[in-house]
Amino acid sequence: MRKIRSVIAAIIFVASGGIAVADGSGDPAALKQNETGEWLDKDGNPTYRINGDTVDWYTYSGYRRYHSDCHVCHGPDGMGSTYAPALKDSLKTMSYADFLGTVASGRKNISTAAENVMPAFGDNPNVACYMDDLYVYLRARSNDAWGRARPGKHEDKNEAYTKNEDSCMGKK
Repeated sequence: MRKIRSVIAAIIFVASGGIAVADGSGDPAALKQNETGEWLDKDGNPTYRINGDTVDWYTYSGYRRYHSDCHVCHGPDGMGSTYAPALKDSLKTMSYADFLGTVASGRKNISTAAENVMPAFGDNPNVACYMDDLYVYLRARSNDAWGRARPGKHEDKNEAYTKNEDSCMGKK
């Protein structure tokens, strides 16, 4: 279900020519939890839930996935580098649909001074299967709800999440 939602959002993004309202990630308040343990905001977008020093599973998984696949270009903890922008700052003006589309389809920015290219990760299951996790972690970083540290405590991964993860990764 999560992968289907991500693919649909990416298709909408590409079909619209990549134009979306840059309303940012909006109000991050977690209002309801779905069957996979993902917290959703009032608009139905994935969000984080942090209770003291304990984070939800998606924030924790997003931290791990970010540092596995994204930090090489975007720097530790979403802080950016000389090579790629700070995603911690990008999510302040990037909607969920924009995020999914950019990760899935990539982006090419050309100016007179430089050419920056983000490759498409829509076909890479190590990223595509965890786009919501990445978004949730970066949303927490963007809103200063989580600092520059590995979450020490986290909610458990539930059976529905594991089933979706296995399906997305092609496990039987």
